[in-house]
Amino acid sequence: MSEPERHALLQPRIALPFLLVTLIWGSTWLVIKDQLGMAPASWSVTWRFAIAAVGMALLALVRGERLMLDRQGQIVAIALGLTQFCFNFNFVYRAEQHLTSGLVAVLFGILMVPNALLGRLVLKTPITRGFMAGSAIGLAGIALMLVHEARMAPPEGKVWLGIALTLLAILCASSANVLQATPVAGRQRLLPLLAWALLWGALADAAIAWLTAGPPVIPADLRYWAGVSYLGIVGSVLTFPLYFMLIRELGPGRAAYNGVAVPVVAMLLSTLFEAYQWSLLAAAGGALALLGMAVALRARNPVRKSG
Repeated sequence: MSEPERHALLQPRIALPFLLVTLIWGSTWLVIKDQLGMAPASWSVTWRFAIAAVGMALLALVRGERLMLDRQGQIVAIALGLTQFCFNFNFVYRAEQHLTSGLVAVLFGILMVPNALLGRLVLKTPITRGFMAGSAIGLAGIALMLVHEARMAPPEGKVWLGIALTLLAILCASSANVLQATPVAGRQRLLPLLAWALLWGALADAAIAWLTAGPPVIPADLRYWAGVSYLGIVGSVLTFPLYFMLIRELGPGRAAYNGVAVPVVAMLLSTLFEAYQWSLLAAAGGALALLGMAVALRARNPVRKSG
C-alpha cells in the first residue's frame, strides 16, 4: 500500500469532514436524551427525519441536482431508509431511556467492528491483524465501562435492555453503512439518494409511531423543536452526506473510525450535563477503548472506493 493510501485520513478533504462529523455527532447524543419524555421516541424520530428529508431535498435542488431516482436507486433508498433512518434510530432513542447518552455513544464506538466484518463478507475488504488487535482492546475497554454502568444503575434500572437495544441499533447502522459502500449505491447521486432515504425512513418511523404510541404527538415546548431542528438539519442534513462520502472514499470499516472520538465528546457532555460519575473502572475502560480504536486506526487497512 502506498503512503498516501495509508494516511488518507490526514488529507484535508478527508480529515476536515471526519472532524466535523465527529464533533457534531458527539453532541447529538445529549440532544436526543434531552427530548425523552417530551414525546414518544418514535414520533421524535419521525419529526427529526421529516425535517431532514425536506432539508436534504432543498440542499440537492440548491446544488442543481435532480431529485428523481431510477428503480434501482429507489430500492437502495428504501433499504437505506429502513436500516439507517428507521430501525437504527428507533433502537437508539429507546436505548437512551435506560442508559446515559455518553454510554450509548461509547457502545457505538464498536461500529467499526461489524462494519469491517460485513465489509469483508459483502465487499471482500480485507481485515488486518492490527485492526483485529485494536478492536479486541477496544471491546475490553467498553466491557469495563458497561460493568461500571451496571454497578451504578438503580436496582429498578434496565441497563442490559439499553445495551441490547444499542447493539441492535449498531447492527442496523452497520448494514446501512455497508450498503452505502456497495457499487450499486455508489452509482447513485448522493444527495437525492439521501433525500429519498430520509423520506422513506420518516414514513416508516411514522407508521411505527402510530402503531406503538397512537396518533401524532406535537409538543408545545420550543426547546423540544429546537432540539429536533438541530438533529434534523445539523445532525442529519449536514453530517450524513459527509459521512457517506467518507464511506465511499474509505470503505465502511475505516469511515467508522470517528467512533474513536465521538464518545470522547459525548462523555464530556454527559459529565457536564447528566452528572455522569466516573470511577477508576470507567476511566480504565475509556482509556482502553480509545487505545484499542487508536491501534485499529493505525492498522494498514486498504482504502476502498466503491463503484
